[in-house]
Amino acid sequence: MYVLSILFTSLCMILSNFSNISEAKTFSFKETTIDDIQIDFKQNKLTSRQLVEFYLSEIQKANPILKRIIEVNPDAFFVADKADQERKSGALLSSRLHGIPVLVKDNIATKDKLNTTAGSLALVGSIVPLDAGVVKKLRNAGAITLGKATMTEWAASRSSKMPNGWNGRLGQALKSLCSNADPSGSSTGSATSVAANLAAVALGTETAGSILYPAYANSVVGIKPTVGLTSRAGVIPISHRQDTVGPICRTVSDAVEVLDAIVGFDRDDFPATKKASTYIPHGGYRQFLKADGLKDKRLGISKDLFGSNDIKTYQQHFNTLRQKGAVLVDNLEIANIDLVRDALVVAQRIALSAESKMNLNAYLKKLVYTRVRSLADVIAFNKVSASEKVEEYGQDIMEAAEKTNGIGKLEREALRNITKACKYGFEKMMKEKALDALMSPGADIADLLAIGGYPGINVPAGYDKSGVPFRISFGGLKGSEPTLIEIAYGFEQATHIRKSPPSHPCWDYISDSI
Repeated sequence: MYVLSILFTSLCMILSNFSNISEAKTFSFKETTIDDIQIDFKQNKLTSRQLVEFYLSEIQKANPILKRIIEVNPDAFFVADKADQERKSGALLSSRLHGIPVLVKDNIATKDKLNTTAGSLALVGSIVPLDAGVVKKLRNAGAITLGKATMTEWAASRSSKMPNGWNGRLGQALKSLCSNADPSGSSTGSATSVAANLAAVALGTETAGSILYPAYANSVVGIKPTVGLTSRAGVIPISHRQDTVGPICRTVSDAVEVLDAIVGFDRDDFPATKKASTYIPHGGYRQFLKADGLKDKRLGISKDLFGSNDIKTYQQHFNTLRQKGAVLVDNLEIANIDLVRDALVVAQRIALSAESKMNLNAYLKKLVYTRVRSLADVIAFNKVSASEKVEEYGQDIMEAAEKTNGIGKLEREALRNITKACKYGFEKMMKEKALDALMSPGADIADLLAIGGYPGINVPAGYDKSGVPFRISFGGLKGSEPTLIEIAYGFEQATHIRKSPPSHPCWDYISDSI
């Protein structure tokens, strides 16, 4: 409650500076895209200040119940006014993200007045040495950091019993309006906020499904980039082998705009970003937003991912893909599936446990100020903090990680098995069948992509009778983002399935509660 009090005291102070949003009443804020915003910027029908006003107003109304944003940036208006002045002066703008409000996940460092805590009370008040690499790129692009999105605490690396979207700082995030449905995680707030029009675009992070799963659960678009394509410097880590940062947005085109802004070499994440920078196409990724992007693409349908019921559910989409020129290669089996399953279930757990301890300890030691300098310190803090609810949720994942001692014989064997599973499983099938992408229902492909550092994109694919969204995911080999973007955009343009969220029936209650 203390954190909520601080958040909304800040919001009220910020909102007291509002100009008249009605000046932009001809602009449709909800479901707006970067294209829409930039057009109205150029026509002087909209300002960045008005955008920030709108989103902060929506956050003030919704967040006490929905709990999607941990903190808002008290300097958001200052940065918005600066962006407006730059446009007014005719300055050469560096990016189409200029003047656009962006939410970042709470494990991505910002060297400003915002905390970076991974949802943990243990890191409240800690001081980071620098902006995260991706935040530097956002600032260079002229984007506005709107605030920090909530997340599953420690990116779900604390406890196997912790619900998706829960953390000690804010409590339980809700999926849709006042729904009790699982919002998924760990990039919970990034996905739920974008879905509810509380931000234009957002950044999430993924180690094993934390972008693809919440994007799937909230009917938005998630891009999980090839590991190293985006810098992980300044991101509270789990595994440098699997961690990646990517966009969560309402449309493929918006996600691609954000991706273009955040990819590239970072000396603070060397050599991963140097190696992956060779994948970045000249001219960026926006050129691959092609309405006919499905033409001649070979898309795999594996029996290991699509069950018989899934085949029936997605049959209409399969027909659409064929009608748009895609070649569907079905009845596939992932090669050496037993080796792959062992890597996903056993080897990944062993490797991540050791990696998370080493990487987190290294991150904490670099902080300018913090109450905790090691994983052991975090575990001890949780035990004495009632708000962390250790008795209810535990911290078994952290405790198991603390027992590890670097990369030993067991871990080296696990890493070898992961390498073998990738080479002789997913990669073997993709190459032998000459596939452009492997499809999956929902985000079921996420773990397979995670262990090899492969990219993936998911796109809304429909809603069940209860209004619960389902999606389709496309995964490919390292550096295949251009092809995946063509496929995802082609599918999105052929279907236009995403629905704007309904009005907020609980907002009368919310207003009465503030």
